[in-house]
Amino acid sequence: MGVVALIRWIVTALAGATLFGIWAARGGPLRQGAGATRFPPPLIFGHPLLAATGLIIWIIYVATDSDVLRWVAFAILLVVAALGFTMARLWRQERAAAEAATGQPTTELPPEQHFPVPLIGLHGLLALATLVLVLLTALGVGD
Repeated sequence: MGVVALIRWIVTALAGATLFGIWAARGGPLRQGAGATRFPPPLIFGHPLLAATGLIIWIIYVATDSDVLRWVAFAILLVVAALGFTMARLWRQERAAAEAATGQPTTELPPEQHFPVPLIGLHGLLALATLVLVLLTALGVGD
């Protein structure tokens, strides 16, 4: 089950990297004015950095079968999930506000409002599945 969780985590990370790439290509932290990002830097940078850290720890766990590492990776993943949920909530609030505003040109939207909705949904579902698989593995299910 640890290998399945690893594969799921990698696929989730690829979806997240795609979203981050879209955000960066649309100006990310460099954009100023009305179209500036609404995501605080610790949130937008902390989420992928912690996710990558947890992934590295999970890879080491899969290679060594260390009980401590699987729980450390799970704890990190809980923080990553909380940050991801926070970003999704902010994104949804911004999207609702942008839809309510009349006549706002697309170029004035923050970079994160250019995310494809299906990709956000896919990333969230994959992340949830990863969290469940890592928890099940940490609990010893499937050993």
